[in-house]
Amino acid sequence: MFQILVRTLILLSMLSSAKAFAESPDYPLGPGDILRIQVFQNPDLTTETRVSESGSITFPLVGALEVGGLSVASAENKLAAALKKGGFIKQPQVTIVLLQMRGSQVSVLGQVNRPGRFPLETLSRVSDMLAAAGGTTALGDDFAIVTGTRNGQAFRKVIDIPALYLEERSDEDIILAGGDTIYVHRAPVFYIYGEAQRPGAYRIERGMTVMQALAQGGGPTPRGSEWWLRLHRRNADGVVERLSPEMTDAVQPNDIIYVRESIF
Repeated sequence: MFQILVRTLILLSMLSSAKAFAESPDYPLGPGDILRIQVFQNPDLTTETRVSESGSITFPLVGALEVGGLSVASAENKLAAALKKGGFIKQPQVTIVLLQMRGSQVSVLGQVNRPGRFPLETLSRVSDMLAAAGGTTALGDDFAIVTGTRNGQAFRKVIDIPALYLEERSDEDIILAGGDTIYVHRAPVFYIYGEAQRPGAYRIERGMTVMQALAQGGGPTPRGSEWWLRLHRRNADGVVERLSPEMTDAVQPNDIIYVRESIF
């Protein structure tokens, strides 16, 4: 079954050792990052500095400079512009190397095995942080929500978790910044009762049909019939409708499937 294959791949990835990534020019600098700054042909300006809680650094001649939320390349350009504008260097060529991300942390919450806050010791992506949190629980949703701040603006992205592990490097597997939060909701469920072998609540797998939902409940008892189903579903107006579903119909969150007793 496709869902089983996906979950197997996820588990193997979660058990693998932490991955190291090359520095990305898109990584947004944040509080706690430690930088080495060099200016070509000006060795006396070589500086190691830490991004403050307010997102600024201190550099010789320029003083305080706001770099929080900027990429490394943007911070280089901003510092070069400040040196040129101040008349200190005519054509400054600035190089910034990210040494450490010691002060940055990401919160991983919800349906994960080890919720908590985790440090960004290296450039980390969503898959790395989910692995650090022990992966999603059996009741975890297929989607995670990443929230944080980018360039001073609120940031929110919905991540398709299975897709992270089906490709070599999915575009979904974004680089995280300090202060980000990853939240995994509880997966949507359906309910089955009546003449079912195993009545109860079950996780809705992606693309699940009524036939597959009935199989999750163990199928009908000897007294039940798969052709005598009743589906209770809440419509857009909040009214619960009683439907007679087809076996190929898609199951929706909070559906209630009633397996009725056969009339024969």
